[in-house]
Amino acid sequence: MTAEQAVARATAYFDSGEFKRVLAKRVAIRSESQRDDRDEIIQRYYDEEMIPAMQGLGFTCQQLPNPQAPARPFLLATRIEDPALPTVLCYGHGDVVFGDDENWRSGLDPWQLVEEGDRWYGRGSADNKGQHSVNIAALEQVIAARGSLGFNCKFLFEMGEEVSSPGLAQLCRDRQSELAADIFIASDGPRLNAERPTLFLGSRGAVNFRLSIHARDRDYHSGNWGGLLTNPGTQLANALACLVNQHGQLQVAALKPPAISAAVKAILDDITVGEGDGPAIDPAWGEAGLTPTERLYGWNTLEVLSFLTGNPARPMNAIPGSATAVCQLRFVVDTDWQHIGEHLREHLDRHGFPQVEVEVLRGSPATRLDPTDPLVGWALALMAETSGKKPALLPNLGGSLPNDVFADILGLPTLWVPHSYPACGQHAVDEHMLKSIAREGLQMMTRLFWDLGEQGSALLARHQAHRAQGGAK
Repeated sequence: MTAEQAVARATAYFDSGEFKRVLAKRVAIRSESQRDDRDEIIQRYYDEEMIPAMQGLGFTCQQLPNPQAPARPFLLATRIEDPALPTVLCYGHGDVVFGDDENWRSGLDPWQLVEEGDRWYGRGSADNKGQHSVNIAALEQVIAARGSLGFNCKFLFEMGEEVSSPGLAQLCRDRQSELAADIFIASDGPRLNAERPTLFLGSRGAVNFRLSIHARDRDYHSGNWGGLLTNPGTQLANALACLVNQHGQLQVAALKPPAISAAVKAILDDITVGEGDGPAIDPAWGEAGLTPTERLYGWNTLEVLSFLTGNPARPMNAIPGSATAVCQLRFVVDTDWQHIGEHLREHLDRHGFPQVEVEVLRGSPATRLDPTDPLVGWALALMAETSGKKPALLPNLGGSLPNDVFADILGLPTLWVPHSYPACGQHAVDEHMLKSIAREGLQMMTRLFWDLGEQGSALLARHQAHRAQGGAK
């Protein structure tokens, strides 16, 4: 059988309605990881769906305890055809955010897959049940067509991604031999837009921090004390303005990345953001001298997520005693984010705000596979040939994923092929997957897995040679 015939087989499988039937069963499981009364249901996703599906494809399944969140275990499915063959590590998460049942549009239910035109509505249809179901189906079609994959495969599932993947990093550190592989291929996040297949190579990092001013233990009448007592709200507003100005431009030099490289600029020249999906962008907002695409995928942004002083719900004629803001830095590789606390402290002190307390809350690293790696060109060429479209290459996702555990801890080249789009309703009501994207995604993933079975060893040899030579900046 040829690659084209394998893709045709996958297309026929999708068009038969079987993929929709499988996805509907998975969407029906209310695996809300943010709730503490869903533990038994979360386990059902493994027992009723993932374990039978993977065992049916010749995988052995092992449930791995979560070292940090016992109620959110991991599942490792492994198929070793020949230890001499390359090994692919795949990933997916079966947990979802709150269903928010009462706020979905009339006629929709987050736990029932409903078809309307090109849309399949249901919680998890896009994030992430639909996406990893596409990849499992692609593996199934290759095995059915060839009788084997032609490579070894390990598929890691988690049920805590929507609560920041507790235990995932430690699991990968503690079980490196069990998770050892040569390449990582997975699907999450959105495409650039609904029409254009997308490959991204990592993600921006994110670090959250809290800024606070505690001037006094109580509020005081603004008429009696105005002009005599410092106002923490006013002070904190000015402190924030010295971190990010009125144009949304980061002002802390130590938290800016190096200049965007020529290689990354060339990639981003082919990308246009803000077309069709989501709100209209503000072209004058953000770092001066950069295009909107460069700001999103090649630069750092500081956002104020919340700001609280006084009582917004019932303002009093009083000077507040305290003020607090939670902020976030989204950043690309080569940013000194690990020392963000020191950098903020130095910057605030230098600008006259020693009274502002800085508390770093949590953070995750940025990752990016070298875009000149042979693996990247290989994936793009097959995606283009299969879809008949020019795929978009993103050096990293604008948002964040737990990609650092695969890229840094396990040391793998990471390729992400998303099967969703920006307006999918992810983390909101009326979440949906586009049938057209799922169908095209199944075709492309079948082709990628088929070709990996044909020339995986040679391809990975080229990757290793490129890496040994230092790659490109």
